Amino acid sequence: MKTCDLFLAALLLPSIHAVCPDKEPGLQPWMPGHSEDHHVTIGYGRKVLLTTSATVHSIDILNGGKLVIADTKQPILLRTKHILIGNKGELHIGSPDCPYKGNLTISLFGRLDDSDQEHSYFGRKYIGVGTGGTLEIHGKKKLSWTFLNKTLHPGESNQNNYLFQRSWGNRGIIIHVIDPKNGEVLHYDRFDTYRSKDESRRLAKYVDGVEVGLIMAMVVNDEGSNNLEDSAKKSLSRLGSQYISSLGFRHPWTFIVVKGDASTVVEDHAVYQGTKATSEAWSSRVFQWSYVEHFTITASSQWVQEWFDRDDERGSGDWEKLSDLHEAYPDQLCSSPLDIHAETHNGIPSNQTGDIIHRNDKDYGFVCLNKDQAHGFCHNYRVRFLCGKLVRPQASISIDMLSNSSILELADQPEGWGSGDRVVVASTDFSMHQAEEFTLLPCTTCKPNQVKVQGKAQFVHMGEEVDGVDMRAEVGLLSRNILLHGEMDPSCYGSEACKFFDFDTFGGHLKVERGFRAVHISGMELKHMGQQTMGHYPVHFHMNGDVDERGGYDPPTSVSDLSIHHSFSRCVTIHASNGLLVKDVVGYDTLGHCFFTEDGPEERNTFDHCLGLMVRAGTLLPSDRDSKMCRYITEGSYPGYVANPRQDCSATSTFWIANPNNNLINCAAAGSEAGIILDHGVKTTQANDKDKRPFLSLVGARYGPHQDADPFKPRVPALIHHFVAYKNQDHGAWLRGGDVWLDDCQFADNGIGLTLASGGTFPDDDGSHQQVKNSLFVGESDNRGMPLPDNRIWGPGGADLTGRTLPRGIDFPIRGMQIYDGPINVQNCTFRKYTALDGRHTSAFGFRLNNSWQSCPNNNITDIIFDHVPITSRVFFGEPGPWFNKMQMDGDKTTIFHDIDGSVSEYPGAFLVKEDNWLLRHPDCIDVPDWKAAICSGNYAQIYVQTRNPANQNMHIVKDEYPDRPLTLEGALGKRKHYQQFQPVITLAKGYTVHWDQVAPTEVTIWLINFNRNDWINVGLCYPQGTTFIVISDIHNRLTKQTRKTGVFMRTTQREKINHSHLARGYYYWEEDTGLLFLKVKAHNDREQFAFCSIKGCERVKITAFIPKGSPPSNCMAQAYPKHAELPIVDVPMPRKIPIARLHSPEHFLEVRLESYNTRFFHIKEDFAFTVVNSRKLYQPEDGVQLTIIDGHDGKVMERKGFRNSILQGIPAQLDKYISGLRDGSIVLMTSKGHLVTRGPWTKALERLGADKSIKLNDKLAFVGFKGSFHPDWVHLEVGTDRAKIHQVLPVPVVHKMKL
Repeated sequence: MKTCDLFLAALLLPSIHAVCPDKEPGLQPWMPGHSEDHHVTIGYGRKVLLTTSATVHSIDILNGGKLVIADTKQPILLRTKHILIGNKGELHIGSPDCPYKGNLTISLFGRLDDSDQEHSYFGRKYIGVGTGGTLEIHGKKKLSWTFLNKTLHPGESNQNNYLFQRSWGNRGIIIHVIDPKNGEVLHYDRFDTYRSKDESRRLAKYVDGVEVGLIMAMVVNDEGSNNLEDSAKKSLSRLGSQYISSLGFRHPWTFIVVKGDASTVVEDHAVYQGTKATSEAWSSRVFQWSYVEHFTITASSQWVQEWFDRDDERGSGDWEKLSDLHEAYPDQLCSSPLDIHAETHNGIPSNQTGDIIHRNDKDYGFVCLNKDQAHGFCHNYRVRFLCGKLVRPQASISIDMLSNSSILELADQPEGWGSGDRVVVASTDFSMHQAEEFTLLPCTTCKPNQVKVQGKAQFVHMGEEVDGVDMRAEVGLLSRNILLHGEMDPSCYGSEACKFFDFDTFGGHLKVERGFRAVHISGMELKHMGQQTMGHYPVHFHMNGDVDERGGYDPPTSVSDLSIHHSFSRCVTIHASNGLLVKDVVGYDTLGHCFFTEDGPEERNTFDHCLGLMVRAGTLLPSDRDSKMCRYITEGSYPGYVANPRQDCSATSTFWIANPNNNLINCAAAGSEAGIILDHGVKTTQANDKDKRPFLSLVGARYGPHQDADPFKPRVPALIHHFVAYKNQDHGAWLRGGDVWLDDCQFADNGIGLTLASGGTFPDDDGSHQQVKNSLFVGESDNRGMPLPDNRIWGPGGADLTGRTLPRGIDFPIRGMQIYDGPINVQNCTFRKYTALDGRHTSAFGFRLNNSWQSCPNNNITDIIFDHVPITSRVFFGEPGPWFNKMQMDGDKTTIFHDIDGSVSEYPGAFLVKEDNWLLRHPDCIDVPDWKAAICSGNYAQIYVQTRNPANQNMHIVKDEYPDRPLTLEGALGKRKHYQQFQPVITLAKGYTVHWDQVAPTEVTIWLINFNRNDWINVGLCYPQGTTFIVISDIHNRLTKQTRKTGVFMRTTQREKINHSHLARGYYYWEEDTGLLFLKVKAHNDREQFAFCSIKGCERVKITAFIPKGSPPSNCMAQAYPKHAELPIVDVPMPRKIPIARLHSPEHFLEVRLESYNTRFFHIKEDFAFTVVNSRKLYQPEDGVQLTIIDGHDGKVMERKGFRNSILQGIPAQLDKYISGLRDGSIVLMTSKGHLVTRGPWTKALERLGADKSIKLNDKLAFVGFKGSFHPDWVHLEVGTDRAKIHQVLPVPVVHKMKL
């Protein structure tokens, strides 16, 4: 039995000793004193316990030496230039089971230019853990960061103010007893001294019983003098009242006093003025209850007149008509108001706003019209009417906490936070510099999830969900009881960094070398750490290999519960190290990437619940630098090369994850150039004459996840759940990769919500696609931000068109989902509050600006919900102007997406294409003028035309059905490349010709992209006369990088024979008189759903041309057409529009079709004209013009009216009168029949309805106009000799876009 006991004790003893390291037997007390010249070495088994503050030059712990910091009640300050923990050396500060409870500061001193020899590996000013070293730091456990759970407004304290109000039914004298220590109401009572003398006596007894030193606030409500006896008056007079003895019938009276101190009295009294006038007594006093906090008590007793308040803002302005209000509020509004008063919501009277007021009359009401204002919209007004009813009593007592402190309501209980600790509250607007620091104060009245901080916020910090998006500000704890910091000089000195920073950037650093024995750091604050020199960061694991169980570390290496702030180079850097746990770390106000995996081999590291905010540009790497640094720093560049900031730099990120095989869990990036970088790598070769960019410049990465990371094995999707991105000036997220799928994500108030960029381009595509599902996009939320003196990007926006901060320029085209190359899938997503203005093209769906790259017809959109998105703002394809430039790049011209279920366009299965891309259009396509788009149907694919010798020409491609509508492409690559590529989207089973602005290239390769088996097009390529050809087909395998010849094209003298080509043998036809080489390109293999190429590889046709020298430019359009022109045919019928009843939306598209034309049958000529509205066809019966009038509010046809040519030839009084009589908001459709009168006064009617007066009329006319004070984008006039046609949709109801 004893043996067992002894054995158990032997087992327990080491663990007991291990709990608190400073209690370990054998430790020698160590008090080295204070000398900056004292070099300390702790070695050869020596174990020491530092028990007091000390200053030494340096500490080396080697060869079994151990340094333990005593956990004492007195703070310890250890100053040193460095601490080196070498082989078998150990430094212990607390342990996991016995956290350090005292206050310890390790202060690293020294300058960059010190004369001391620096360590070859660790440098200067460091804690270094070398091979075999052990570092155990464990401070108090504290909540690292949480969220704000109640919005903090600038200047407000979020403390509970108090308001007591009474009117009829609460007669008498009302008393509040208030605690002077905190402003809390201890008790209140009412004494009806009008009704009863007993109430008067009860009042006297109550007043006399109140404890001396308490605050008393009193008011009369209604009447309090009738039975107010002398005993009560004497009690109140003893308190210091001067007016109570003379209080009369219905006299307002207020009184505030600290009982026992008559000098504190504030009192007011007024005389009752009868039923037609107001009277008021008002008293207020400030009470101080701590050195930073005070409160104000205000008492009010008054008789007030009755006003009727109303605020009804409509889309066309503010309307407060008295007749409408009587109908809506018959029991509340008097029939004959005595006066009217209108003011803005912030209290500015209507006559001081500068608005033109349409009506402001007590007998009519108040009206302000947007159309009358120079800036396009009225202020937001509220109005009240004086009704002249009897005055009513109103009494109030309020307590306003006017302290220089604020209450932060948090999402979690702030474990371990205490008075004096520092916290940072993140910005919830576009500027990361709106993050604010606060110091915690004692708070006895705070709830468990509240803390009190000194001072008040300068900015709005959201603490709530806004429009469905979690926008709560992060609140990070900066203080810890263990502090490691660098001692700093007051200004920058002696380094290149001083060209960019005016402060000292040579902080301390902590670095861990490969082969360390154990490192666990928790509960520590790091301040003024990091250096603007390579390899010296606040926390740096350098080339350690596996640091978890795989590397033999048990427990695994970790850093947790750290705050790293006001630092000079990163937060946590992981370089060639795997398996590190970084948990509950706050990184704030640092230079360069904060959480940084350096080169790409880093794997299995976990960032769990980490927060980074205010991450600013640094000088170390091109990716750290801002534009100024990028251009100025030339180190690593080829001589003469000036870096391009957009291409090489400007990617400072909170999380730089260089390898996707790492874990990012519950983390937040709350302010940096780029929040999270997943798709960038760095250039790992030195600059040379072929690639002059500097070493470690940014390069695009392609993340293509596959099973076992093997590209020959099946693809697997990378899943991103619950990602939230808001208030980003550029992108909420840009993701480039293979199968990257987002689910249940939120994007709000971003310049661009989301862009999904293709993971691979042909021929390297592996069939992947990207998708976003079940997600929410918000364009302009109710988080409006606030105007600041230096904020130049402030303007109207949002669903209510009020002022707000904006992501970039005031006219920047905000987009929710930016469609780029694809293929992508957007499914079951909600788009909320995207509203375009006249001058700002906001849209739920948009496209990449100034895009030279391809656009995929397999960009699929389905199950979309629009909430507070005008139908005109759902999509925008772009137009020349600011931000869009000239819209001349290839990708700008070829945009397309597939509206699978019609939830965007109301036409299920339709394709949305750019309105002027006639390669994709057919006769039944429907124009959407507000979107600069057309709704079409068809079978679409792409060709990738690769050219060489020369490679700097432009290509013109013409669809035979529309020979007068060529598409000119400049090429996706620069003109100096040795080859060029053109990537048009085409309609399958059609004929095309291709032309050049220079001599044709000698080598043309046509790749078939998104072609299914047996899909084909006919192509005629223009070449100079005398050219001879070799034409072959081949297939390129992306995995093996091999190209295999599959067939040969033979020349034929019969053009029809090109249609009889098969895999091994094809035919080409050389038509020398037109200069066209015709061939049929056809896919012979199956293709996976999202792959660009077939399952066997990319099928290609390669043409090698032998062109005579000195040949002219190869443009054969004049010879090719009309010879090869074809009649336009609709191969795929247009889908039927979804019925209005199934749309579940107050808005819809109204489809209209107008045609005016003549036909000939031999010598007989007939004229026809008709209008189609929602499939109802209305013919024009007589010559002249026919007007069809549609209600712009509901889209219903109201009437039709014809005017014969005889009327149009004279003075068109009838037409003028008719148009003048139309209601504003009417849509006017007009067709002509017969020989139209093309001149004369009647044409002014077209201008009144929005037509461009510069257009010259012709025999045939089709016109869509609008009667109103503005002209919508969809107003359209077409004229022609034989035919005029318009086929478009109109938004109903018609809404006026506010002018920016």
